[in-house]
Amino acid sequence: MRKTPFHLVDQSPWPFLMGVGAFFTFSSFFFFFLYIKSYSMIFVIFVIMILFNWWRDVVRESTYMGFHTPMVKKNIYYGMILFIVSELFFFLGFFWTFMHSSLTLSVELNGVWPPVGINTFNPMGVPFLNTIVLLSSGFTITWSHYSFLKNMYNFGLIGIFYTVILGMLFTFLQGMEYMDCSYCMNDSVFGSIFFLGTGFHGLHVIIGTIFLVISMIRMYLGHFSVESHVGLECSIWYWHFVDVIWIFLYIMFYWWGGM
Repeated sequence: MRKTPFHLVDQSPWPFLMGVGAFFTFSSFFFFFLYIKSYSMIFVIFVIMILFNWWRDVVRESTYMGFHTPMVKKNIYYGMILFIVSELFFFLGFFWTFMHSSLTLSVELNGVWPPVGINTFNPMGVPFLNTIVLLSSGFTITWSHYSFLKNMYNFGLIGIFYTVILGMLFTFLQGMEYMDCSYCMNDSVFGSIFFLGTGFHGLHVIIGTIFLVISMIRMYLGHFSVESHVGLECSIWYWHFVDVIWIFLYIMFYWWGGM
């Protein structure tokens, strides 16, 4: 019998296998850069399978076995907050680099910003459309959350479904924008920081979309209740974080960067 409010995790093979899979995955990337030929996708698939089984066990422990006590849920919330804060500082490095490069012009950039040869995007074109898409997704996910708390599960599912569609639309528009871009990642500091910032944000959008899809499936299966829906709230927090980061990216990379 457990005499502690915390979840004492049972023995599991997934942490060890995850470490092995991550090691060989990044090692294969290293060999890919050196020798072109590698087996990266095999290890990536291996890691995805481990994650699926590991998260399946977590869902089972929280939904059916009752191991996630109020204290455990509180710690999960704290962990998610700290994770989002760490991601915030991750993007802060990109913002700092962009502002420093644009305000402290070097001789190599001929004293102009954007650098010579960089044809920036029109901020009122596709970037503005993407901004509307993400802001709309923030509205739909908030509507979904509010409907769920009011026991209107059908509207909750519809809201999160619309959010997933908008997230996929954003990714599609971002990909089309990259295809039409006249500069690449090695075109001065502008190209490097632009593709790093927007690329990592696009990766976060993809991850957030997958997070919401999993939450939508769990909502449909009845894993959540008004009193207990930690996974749903964490996915909503993450999506709002993605929305806020894009607003800063749009202002700095597209509007400020194109001036």
